[in-house]
Amino acid sequence: MAASTHTVTNQPPPLVGYDVYAADQALTEAVERHVVPEALDEARAELTELGRASGSAQVQRWGAQANEHPPRLHTHDRYGNRIDEVEFHPAWHRLLGHAVSAGLTDAWSRPSGHVRRAAGFFVWTQAEAGHGCPLSMTHAAVPALRTDPELAARFEPRLTSRTYTAALLPPEAKAGQLLGMGMTEKQGGSDVRTNTTSARALDASGEYLLTGHKWFCSAPMSDGFLVLAQAPGGLTCFLLPRVLEDGTRNTFRIQRLKDKLGNRSNASAEVEFADTWARRVGEEGRGLRAILEMVAATRLDCVVGSAALMRQSVAQAIHHCSHRGAFGGPLVDKPLMRNVLADLALESEAATALALRLAAAVDSGTEEERAFARLAVPAAKYWVTKRCTPVVAEALECLGGNGYVEESGLPRLLRESPLNSIWEGAGNIQALDVLRVLQREPLALNAFLQEVGKARGADHRLDRAIRDLLTDLADLEGIEARARRVTERMATVLQGSLLVRWAPSEVADAFCASRLGGDWGAAFGTLPHTMALGAVVDRARAVE
Repeated sequence: MAASTHTVTNQPPPLVGYDVYAADQALTEAVERHVVPEALDEARAELTELGRASGSAQVQRWGAQANEHPPRLHTHDRYGNRIDEVEFHPAWHRLLGHAVSAGLTDAWSRPSGHVRRAAGFFVWTQAEAGHGCPLSMTHAAVPALRTDPELAARFEPRLTSRTYTAALLPPEAKAGQLLGMGMTEKQGGSDVRTNTTSARALDASGEYLLTGHKWFCSAPMSDGFLVLAQAPGGLTCFLLPRVLEDGTRNTFRIQRLKDKLGNRSNASAEVEFADTWARRVGEEGRGLRAILEMVAATRLDCVVGSAALMRQSVAQAIHHCSHRGAFGGPLVDKPLMRNVLADLALESEAATALALRLAAAVDSGTEEERAFARLAVPAAKYWVTKRCTPVVAEALECLGGNGYVEESGLPRLLRESPLNSIWEGAGNIQALDVLRVLQREPLALNAFLQEVGKARGADHRLDRAIRDLLTDLADLEGIEARARRVTERMATVLQGSLLVRWAPSEVADAFCASRLGGDWGAAFGTLPHTMALGAVVDRARAVE
């Protein structure tokens, strides 16, 4: 018998078997705040089911398996026929199927649908983030298709369906469908006006043949894609199906899958079109207008997804430190570690509050709320997604060497963390969009200022930050070079105003002192030591 050299002690148990939704006070309070009363009981029940599943050992295994076994491209079958199929691990399909059945592609047809879906997306992303890409694009395709009532009537019921079928089948043979998006090309990147993919009109109204390429096309096994191409009348949006109505495969040549930093469970492909059939969405030359309806929704999902990654990282860090002893007591009780954890918790809660507030603005549908969202979404997308990576990296460090090991799950979160800052327009694009809205839509700035003004007078640091922001906005000298600074200030002022109104005083006080008042260092763990940091950490604890 082998000798036993030691007994394993002082190792935290895994954070598993808990309700991801119910354990998150910031999220549950936001749902209570923003969901209309008549839908609240149903929303609670849906989110509780999703939260328990997300925190279960089984679903956590699915997430690990989907990333350990990334998708594989099969361009040809054994006989040499071109098939252009991507094979995913069964865990990917289980995750995607559960998400679709939970309504994560359906925000458009139910009361407070966007808040409920955002909360669900937030909860489910914490189990595995990669499969959120087709969920997000399918959800976001609905407003783009609504620019063509005939297409919307035909496809919207399938896109919002709670039925998932993985097989590539003709549209009429599937009760539920997933859609992707293809805009980026090699030569243009974010400048989609330089796209070279061409569209040749056929005799049938609205039908075209596309020839060209797309440099990034995520989830290429989706049932169809919204793409941009140059038609005779200019840049135009098209719906491109993988399978045609007669059951034949559309020409959709997958050249290769990207070897990515993170997002390993999800396939991102380079694809070529050669006389590929597509249906026009909206009018010729109005492609950007149609596709931007989709982009606005996916940008909000970038905010929600990054907030979710932050939340899971912070929950893991606090859980570890609560069960790990060091230097004579629980690690969580050490003043310096408590400062780090509280600082991370502030960033996480501010991101959560902002994400759900933006979803509520989409639900509202009033002109003022739409104007508010047109300005606040790119500002939030810029700032929240940029804060994600440093938060996850610091949370990983709280676990020490254990956090650096793959089995902890933190390395996967860290590799995923930069994605949302890049997807749907990197930081400069968001900052420039903020400037564009400020310059062209006075109603948007007015709506934004009214929103932050609801907290005016409650905290002197917030009041001063609002005044400083107004000074920034009044100075047009070198405004483009200052766009990031202005956008950051807008986002943090908005976060501060939301926390002052709705968060516990210890959370709002610490946020305003550090993020708005300047009493903060360049790294996490530099909050004023006089704050109620223990209460901030306790609020963010996932499991008692």
